[in-house]
Amino acid sequence: MSSRRSILTALLAAVLLAPIVGCAGAQPPKDATGRPLEPLTIVTASGAHEFMVEIADEEPERQRGLMFREPLADDRGMLFEFPDVAERAFWMRNTPSSLDILYIDPQGRIVSIASHAVPFSELPIPSRGGASGVLELRAGRAEEIGARAGDTVKHTFFQPEG
Repeated sequence: MSSRRSILTALLAAVLLAPIVGCAGAQPPKDATGRPLEPLTIVTASGAHEFMVEIADEEPERQRGLMFREPLADDRGMLFEFPDVAERAFWMRNTPSSLDILYIDPQGRIVSIASHAVPFSELPIPSRGGASGVLELRAGRAEEIGARAGDTVKHTFFQPEG
């Protein structure tokens, strides 16, 4: 009887621990260079919208951006991080798919949104205000989630007031 109980206990423990062990080995998604993607949330009037983003925090990454890349999935993006706050302007040189470009202040508030940026265009798209972060999403995604200037972007890069 004791042996039978030991076997049942061991089986029950294995069944209960299997999901935990399986999760421990799960790797976060990675960007094109093998770096882990980071979670980012946009909070709009329609709720919190979760994304996994690539980080462009060094000049070569910021210059390359999403050039020569396939269209982004609905839950993906690229966050450009700058060490200062300035008027920014992005273009779409060598970028084959249309994007939404969200300019973001250091506290994580959206300054402005350029929707459906034209692929391959070299015309500068201004931020119309100081920004330290720029988020690129698939074209139309900002409108789908109801993002507007003044909405909040949550990510470790941004430091909300208060």
